[in-house]
Amino acid sequence: MSTLLEGDRTESPPAGISGFDEFYAACFRPLTVQLFAFTGDMAAAQDVVQEAFCRALSRWKRVAEMDDPASWVRRVAWNLATSRWRRARTAMAFARRHVEEHVAAPSPDRVALARALSTLPEQQRRAVILHYLADLPITEIARQEGVAEGTVKSWLHRGRTALAAQLTDKESHRA
Repeated sequence: MSTLLEGDRTESPPAGISGFDEFYAACFRPLTVQLFAFTGDMAAAQDVVQEAFCRALSRWKRVAEMDDPASWVRRVAWNLATSRWRRARTAMAFARRHVEEHVAAPSPDRVALARALSTLPEQQRRAVILHYLADLPITEIARQEGVAEGTVKSWLHRGRTALAAQLTDKESHRA
């Protein structure tokens, strides 16, 4: 590791460097090595240092006037790396809590019902699902849909009739 770090301890740009290009050329490698030591991942180190330099470029007039512009870039890169680590830690904790759940395949009856429901007009389908699967009363469905209760009753009646016809046809074909 000492060979990797040799010559990479430049903290601020050498005297006489005033432009961003020279600053970048003088400081990118040492800062990347420092962030690599922190992250343990060269690609991540390069990414955060690049992002820090992009932020420095957008504020170059202010950053260039600082006593140690490289320290500012390092701090920004360090903060970016820390934020990435926190996001990764949060994502891993979420993944551990949400283990994949294996569920049995839907029964043939459920597949037939879903297929039959998909053939209903949208309003009838929504009314049937809300009433029979979500257990909403007709008054609540009417309020939600912005229609009269009689309209919802009509949708339910038509939907049940169409479902019964489709599902009994399918059952008679199975026998």
